[in-house]
Amino acid sequence: MAKILDKLSATDQEYIARNGLDGLRGVKSNPSKTLGELFKRVVDVDPEQPVHHVLQVDGENSNQDGRQKCLPLVLTFTDLTYSVKVPRKSLLRRQPTTVASGDAPTVIDKEISAMVNTETSKTKTLLNSISGEARDGEIMAVLGASGSGKSTLIDALAGRISRESLRGTIAINGEKIDDGRLLKVISAYVRQDDLLFPMLTVEETLMFSAEFRLPRSLSKAQKKIRVQALIDQLGLRNAAKTIIGDERHRGVSGGERRRVSIGSDIIHNPIVLFLDEPTSGLDSTSAFMVVQVLQRIAQSGSILIMSIHQPSYRIIGLLDRLIFLSRGNTVFSGAPDELHPFFAEFEHPIPDNENPTEFALDHIRGMEGSPKGTAALIEHNKKWQSKKPPHQICDYGDVSLKDAIGASISRGKLVSGGSDGAVGAASGGAEMMHSFANPFWVEFGVLTRRAFLNTRRSPELFIIRLGAVLVTGFILATIFWKLDTTPKGIQERLGFFAFAMSTMYYTCADALPVFLQERDIFMRETAYNAYRRSSYVLSNSIVAIPSLIFLSVAFASTTFFAVGLAGGLQGFGFFILIIFASFWSGSSFVTFLSGVISNVMMGYTVVVAVLAYFLLFSGFFITRDRIPAYWLWFHYISLVKYPYEAVLQNEFDDPTRCFIMGIQIFDNSPLVGLPELMKNNLLKSMSNTLGLNISPTTCLTTGIDILQQQGITDLSKWNSLLITVAWGFFFRILFYFSLLLGSKNKRS
Repeated sequence: MAKILDKLSATDQEYIARNGLDGLRGVKSNPSKTLGELFKRVVDVDPEQPVHHVLQVDGENSNQDGRQKCLPLVLTFTDLTYSVKVPRKSLLRRQPTTVASGDAPTVIDKEISAMVNTETSKTKTLLNSISGEARDGEIMAVLGASGSGKSTLIDALAGRISRESLRGTIAINGEKIDDGRLLKVISAYVRQDDLLFPMLTVEETLMFSAEFRLPRSLSKAQKKIRVQALIDQLGLRNAAKTIIGDERHRGVSGGERRRVSIGSDIIHNPIVLFLDEPTSGLDSTSAFMVVQVLQRIAQSGSILIMSIHQPSYRIIGLLDRLIFLSRGNTVFSGAPDELHPFFAEFEHPIPDNENPTEFALDHIRGMEGSPKGTAALIEHNKKWQSKKPPHQICDYGDVSLKDAIGASISRGKLVSGGSDGAVGAASGGAEMMHSFANPFWVEFGVLTRRAFLNTRRSPELFIIRLGAVLVTGFILATIFWKLDTTPKGIQERLGFFAFAMSTMYYTCADALPVFLQERDIFMRETAYNAYRRSSYVLSNSIVAIPSLIFLSVAFASTTFFAVGLAGGLQGFGFFILIIFASFWSGSSFVTFLSGVISNVMMGYTVVVAVLAYFLLFSGFFITRDRIPAYWLWFHYISLVKYPYEAVLQNEFDDPTRCFIMGIQIFDNSPLVGLPELMKNNLLKSMSNTLGLNISPTTCLTTGIDILQQQGITDLSKWNSLLITVAWGFFFRILFYFSLLLGSKNKRS
């Protein structure tokens, strides 16, 4: 291709610069080139040129007999059947049995007297022997009422149903697609919901998708060219710099949002595109514009299959093939212009001035409500299909899937993978296929940049957390202002530390909705290997650290000196570290729960309950030696235990610091109200009895004694700090496994 471009005349080059690369034709495909080379040539244009078009090269010619000689892609599906088990409850009532015993009949209860609830199950067929085909350059639309099986069929074709549960065959150019990895590389799936970050602009959203899906072999400038070409293709030039928006921030319109959602999934220009009701929730004009965009995508050489609820008359003119479903059965399959003769032969002709799809859907719904259902229409469709002659757009003969994919790549299809993986996999060399377009560290860098950008543009959560920390610190500082070293002061210090450490964890509960808001976006992006789950977990962890450091310094600065804690600057530094470690472990714990529990209210309930148990077993309310043996394990897994012990050691580990001297021994006893002279006399009597000289200034309790009374003797403060940090890493690892095991993108 490069040689052909070099041979172009100056006039041709000027024409390309003026009109873009869409008009370039006649360059022969070269499937033997690697995918990376094909990628490079697709976007190997001057990034300074203000041209934003996708290079599409046709290798079509004609045979001498007039038939097209091309390398088409045809996706066929045959006898797709999918059933699920639906549980139902049945009641077994007591059934009396009469048995003759002499002349008097006796009733013997063979069942228990109470009604028994038992669980049985019935099988519901969602797809019943569905067959059809879709070709590149065409739009195949699946229609039907709600519950007819539209989304199920799209999921089945897109590989989102486990092959163990789905019966039937799916093939491209006659080669079965049993390996889901190949389908992930050459296809894209656009969900019905617009799952986008609201504070990113249209251009930024598509650029991040490009960085995820396009290989590292492409430069940043080349990826920008691809994004600009896609913006023009989607008709989003005027909205390129506008944020997506949400309920609180005004952004793009609904139709533009839908096109951005489609664009983020087709940034790599997939060969096969699946869409689940892309026009849902849009007005007729926006819906028509979306389908116009989809038609252009299909005509660029993609197989496009979508479900649609009730298309307008204008949209029907853009569709090439229709499949009508009714409760998992095919009631019509063919071109839109075949609807009139189909229903005319069924003796229910479509009126001339009526939308044929609306008539068909209304008629199907009416039949579904009748006792016989749509059985007659299903049989009529079978007879109709048997009468139709075989229809082929291209004479592709024995063209292999490998050659067809290679030809599509040469025509400008930007299949992700970074090498000839898709082609190699198609020919049986699955080991050559790259599951991800970029290495781990590239994914990590892009995810981190996107997360920081989102955080910077929506700082509400951090401001709320910072406000909560500062208010809590201010209240604690004023209540525990300049604590003394009396017995009451000791008790107050213990209370301050217990409350402060538990507050760190409860404050982290505010992070629960963060991942839950991103969960659907994460599942959409990882469904087709935009990035690894491990890179997402690491990025999520790194992005959280700066805010945790800021919160730690803010709380420590507010409370440490105001309360009068010991240790000076060194103790203050350790206090910041242990506060940060508490925030880190608490944030990791809450993040892990957000990966397990998808409901916000349920998540808050679990977080509050578990943190209450952690505080109960931390050692503040009851020391370790007083905890029953069968609950001792909970003491050691308590997240509050280790930072609580660490701050106590930071405060009381100075053996020279005295906390109870002489006469203060009576402060926590009923003798506290005695005159000072009598207390001195009691001290003398105790000295004579014990053989010790106990004066009013004699140190009776040091910080080490307090630690021993609290049962804090096993770990040093640094070991407690390390264990607290380790808990954070432990829950991050659990978060990764929760994503690995829990974020299923397939039906079972």
